[in-house]
Amino acid sequence: MGRDRIIVALDVDSVEEAVALVGKLRESVCAFKIGLELVNAGGVGIFQAVREAGAKRIFYDCKFHDIPNTIAGASRAAARLGVWMFNVHCSGGSAMMRAAAEAAAESSKSSECEPPLVIGVTVLTSIDQATFNDELCTEGGIAEHVVHLAKLAKNAGLDGVVASPHEISVIRQACGEDFLIVTPGVRPAGWDVGDQKRVTTPAEAVRLGADYLVIGRPITRSSDPAKAAADIAAEIDSV
Repeated sequence: MGRDRIIVALDVDSVEEAVALVGKLRESVCAFKIGLELVNAGGVGIFQAVREAGAKRIFYDCKFHDIPNTIAGASRAAARLGVWMFNVHCSGGSAMMRAAAEAAAESSKSSECEPPLVIGVTVLTSIDQATFNDELCTEGGIAEHVVHLAKLAKNAGLDGVVASPHEISVIRQACGEDFLIVTPGVRPAGWDVGDQKRVTTPAEAVRLGADYLVIGRPITRSSDPAKAAADIAAEIDSV
């Protein structure tokens, strides 16, 4: 079902607003993303708050990026929060990604909880080709680099990656059907793309092979968030 692919981005700056959105959407989507804005605004208590409001799955969009030892500690802490999934930056390297995956699994064993999925961020969807080449001083195309990072993530033991819709098909070809692809930069037809550069529609992202779609403003800023989510789910179901 389309709803089982939608992760709503709770990119808001208050616990109250996040809890209200979960209350409206808990039956319409499969998971909720909590990122840096909300955690810094509301503290780690936000995870319990949205869980009590009805969030069954939480994707912690923490984008960890540090030395392996630090990431191992942070990953153990993230696992203890009871999140369904969290992410690290692939650009931190194989040792860092492996440390995250191993620490999350170990922490879950000790607490007898289901281990969280650990996925890698490839290239942010706000980065276009010119920025990639000129500002980040990286040669070649974005897609080629994303596939390289996805392969590193898979070999390091991660469950999948975060990547823009433009790289879905090449990641799927390179990493196989069992490797998760979580896709931000998804906008229904007619919606302003905002600060996203590499975007597509929900139906097209699923058609290309995405497992989950992270969608924020088209749902959370709608006058009727539940209806907006239902409309997107219906569009996905039409694929």
